[in-house]
Amino acid sequence: MATATRGAGGRTGAGPAERTADPPGTRPGRRRTTDRAYYWMLLPAVVLFFVFHTLPVLQGIFYSFTDSPGYGDYSWVGLSNYAALVTDDRIRSAYLFTFGFAAVSTVLVNALALALAVGLNGRIAFRRTLRGLYFVPNVLAILVIGYVFQYLFSTSLPAIATALGVDRLSTSILADPALAWVGIVVLAVWQATAFNIIIYLAGLQTVDPDLYEAAAIDGASPWRRFWSITFPLIAGFFTINMVLALKTFLQVFDHVVAMTDGGPGTATESVALVIYRGGFQGGEYGYQIANAVVFMIVIMVFAVVQLRVLQRREVDA
Repeated sequence: MATATRGAGGRTGAGPAERTADPPGTRPGRRRTTDRAYYWMLLPAVVLFFVFHTLPVLQGIFYSFTDSPGYGDYSWVGLSNYAALVTDDRIRSAYLFTFGFAAVSTVLVNALALALAVGLNGRIAFRRTLRGLYFVPNVLAILVIGYVFQYLFSTSLPAIATALGVDRLSTSILADPALAWVGIVVLAVWQATAFNIIIYLAGLQTVDPDLYEAAAIDGASPWRRFWSITFPLIAGFFTINMVLALKTFLQVFDHVVAMTDGGPGTATESVALVIYRGGFQGGEYGYQIANAVVFMIVIMVFAVVQLRVLQRREVDA
């Protein structure tokens, strides 16, 4: 704890531990001020964020307490919309599908992307060409490749399965309520892996090659080098990929529209699709806005918890 000292004139001042050096170019003892130019530079972004993001969110929260159909008159209903969400089987089914899809896709995307990034970071032939090819899915529109995958699962795969005598796949899996989600996961993983590869490659570039040489001299196996050197040193990039992937997959919409449009029945309806259909096409604007508010809070909570857990793991590693 710092102790007060008494100067030559008898004035009490801060101890040595509390005194800090004056910044270069400032007079001793004069308080440093921030240039107002920084505030003027930030002001447009703050205003735009408030007008186009914060204000609509606040407006949406207000409408969640009404029975608004999205147009015309409406009445204040209090918490009725939120209470109805709890007992709505369609909402519950959409949440179960969305979280199951997001969990499976997040794990598969990160496992596949990390394995491919390690391979593309090695000394292999055509390394730069392969990196470019693996990034192609990320620049394609999801709706476009979604219709391509729909054709493959509806026509090509049943034809191949029939020729091979695999009866379970002789019909389109997209028409099977128990398997339709698999087709959506395949599309999502194929399209999203490219972006995660880029982030993992950036992380692998930060690992000092001398560490691998020292480990090789000590006789460490490739798996031991990956688990003891590579993975701990890119833990921060792993955290970023996991959080971004889960957040993205929880908001799945395009994949479902292109592949199954929520079917068969409502087997693959995501929360985002239910909000869109009910809010903009079904006259349930106020009700689905309440659903959107709940979903936003759920995503924020999951992101914070996931970030805290993975950051704690980074420290332990």
